[in-house]
Amino acid sequence: MMSPNKFSEDRSGSPSNHFRHTPLQIIHVVANFMRIWSIYSMYRYFSQTGASVVLFLFTCLAPASILFLILQKPWKGRPLSNTQVVPSIINGAITALYLVLWGKGLKSCGPVRAILAEYSGAVLGVLSAVLYGRRGHMWKKIGGLIAMLASFYLLSEGWATATYSPFSWEDRDDSETRTEPVLGLKHMLVPISAGVLSALRRVIARRVSIKNQLKRRLHALTIASATCFMFPIAMWDMIIGSPSSSSGKLPFSAWAFMSTIFFGNIIIFYADSIAEERLHMVFSSPRHLMAAGACIIIMELVYKMDFSLTGFVICCLILGFGIYEATSLEHNRKDSTQKSDLSSGEFGDQIQKTLPT
Repeated sequence: MMSPNKFSEDRSGSPSNHFRHTPLQIIHVVANFMRIWSIYSMYRYFSQTGASVVLFLFTCLAPASILFLILQKPWKGRPLSNTQVVPSIINGAITALYLVLWGKGLKSCGPVRAILAEYSGAVLGVLSAVLYGRRGHMWKKIGGLIAMLASFYLLSEGWATATYSPFSWEDRDDSETRTEPVLGLKHMLVPISAGVLSALRRVIARRVSIKNQLKRRLHALTIASATCFMFPIAMWDMIIGSPSSSSGKLPFSAWAFMSTIFFGNIIIFYADSIAEERLHMVFSSPRHLMAAGACIIIMELVYKMDFSLTGFVICCLILGFGIYEATSLEHNRKDSTQKSDLSSGEFGDQIQKTLPT
């Protein structure tokens, strides 16, 4: 007699179920493509104007927080408890710090390194193995961490650029942009730190509430809190001025601002929520990296960046392997117990096991 769990697994893996999720997968890929497009627009805006990163991000975050509050109305419905509001406010401070570091990393390291560094949050899986995991599982995660560091090292050495990649002999004469320097791993610490903070804020958001509607209401509070925390930093930057600009003026670019507000903040949140709830695809996962990598390739070619396809693919493969190992569970284990875990990838997989099919 077939067990209910076996029947559930067979049904979830049926072709009809995959076809049913195809529209959601398309929506998720399109939303990520538009978000990455907004990142390239932001990077070009910084490169051409030398504008303040903090001031630009605050100018985009403020209207996004207002729209989130209007859409989610966290003051309506069941009152939120202090155990939900206080962590969301703290998460806002983490989000503000993440945005500042990530923006600085984007401006100094370029879009490829900044986007891929966001996946460094998978190192939380290594931390969870050290704190809660078994010894064999821990060493597997440490191997994944080494692979991730190797990928970031190759990225910092310019393997994804046609100028410095050892696989781009045929591209050297065709590249139009050869201004990106070899940064070194030390300069990658800023976007890598931002990636870890990004993963931490996702974990906190999941821990505060697993219910989808409540999570969206709390996210509106988190973004509003992040805006408040970023306000004094932006004002200080506007008054004192950043090292790259002599004044606090912020040049206006309609596409850079609008795309960052809508695609970089609002739409991508709902798309990632759908992917996590319905497709069981968390951010720090090889599947998410594969979709983002395809979008990056398109944008690099469209914007005619200093880009090496072979070097980029190698870096992505190593990074994807590292993420898989760092966020892996014991796939053969079929118990239903949930253990406390800091890994965003593992936590998403545990949610998938507890959801009814």
